[in-house]
Amino acid sequence: MSNGASFEIRPVRSRKERKAFLELPHLLYRDDPAWIAPLDMEQSDLLNPKKNPWFQHAEAELFVAWRDGRPVGRITAQVDGEHLRVQNEKAGFFGFFESIDDQKIADALLDSAENWVRQRGMELIRGPFSFSINEYAGLLIEGYDKPPFIMMGHHLPYYRALMEKAGYEKAKDLIAFSYDAIRPPPEMSAQFADEVAKHPGLVVREVDKRNLLADLKIVLDVFNEAWSRNWGFVPLTEPEVEKTAKDLSLILEPKLALIAEVDGEPAAICIAVPNINEVIADLRGRLFPFGFLKLLWRLKFRPPKTARLMLLGVRPKFRGSVLGGLSVLLYVEAHRRGQELGLVGGELSWTLEDNEKINVGIEMMGGERYKKYRVFEKRF
Repeated sequence: MSNGASFEIRPVRSRKERKAFLELPHLLYRDDPAWIAPLDMEQSDLLNPKKNPWFQHAEAELFVAWRDGRPVGRITAQVDGEHLRVQNEKAGFFGFFESIDDQKIADALLDSAENWVRQRGMELIRGPFSFSINEYAGLLIEGYDKPPFIMMGHHLPYYRALMEKAGYEKAKDLIAFSYDAIRPPPEMSAQFADEVAKHPGLVVREVDKRNLLADLKIVLDVFNEAWSRNWGFVPLTEPEVEKTAKDLSLILEPKLALIAEVDGEPAAICIAVPNINEVIADLRGRLFPFGFLKLLWRLKFRPPKTARLMLLGVRPKFRGSVLGGLSVLLYVEAHRRGQELGLVGGELSWTLEDNEKINVGIEMMGGERYKKYRVFEKRF
């Protein structure tokens, strides 16, 4: 689809166009010292319907903006059947947004995504999500000087203005907290956690890497129940969990992946993962020909000193008693185990801006708000 003589927006159809879609961030962020390129293989798998089980319940289109034969912007448009089923709203989404600082190009990219989802009966578009709220979510609007943690986005400061001038408004902000793992856990939290740990029948155990898929299915059940009332929630499916098990098998640290059980029944989960962005920063996203060997060596001999706490939740039936303190217990357990591993810090991300109970709890544990991601939306 043409947008005048100066540039055009085209859907991705060829291998060359897909390669341009993947490589564009390397051009845009080459002078940004905080940017860490995600692994090209991971990004390629995300976009591949044969490798990403998200496509079993969703569809997407990829677009690239071209000027003088060179890529200058990109975007995806997507419709997720699970979101339509669970949230009961006709919402489409956009993701993977990147652009040079040119409002006309940004407008044309967003128009392409809007038209695509509107043609499928949607009444609004929201994003960026790449592709799902369970993957890369939101546009960075605060904290540009800090490098991203694993599976968290990083964006150029002018992107926010491009969105707002295109008529997009705030839907929700997502908060990321920095965390100092060297100091001891707050005394009050540690004492409370120790009391909760005495509850009869309560056991906190590590995820078993030998039975990773079975344990991640437990995590799936707790996640889908504990997060079901959260804004924008989309359940994870079993095929998505199976892919996650495969992806995490190399980097998962059992001491940081915890399941709390009461009389054998899963009650809460706490999943943190080593921040491999520390050890891939100089790979520029490329694992071949030598990046994969470097990654394996570093994970074994120079493992990351930081981690990202991705999930912590308690099933609703356990929230009304002393076991409502399971979240504090798991925070403290993760902190202590991180110290045993020699971690020096980390990130807790992300949380909804208006989830005050969770945000206050993180701050009581010593977390500090240091990044903010915004989800934008536009109603047709």
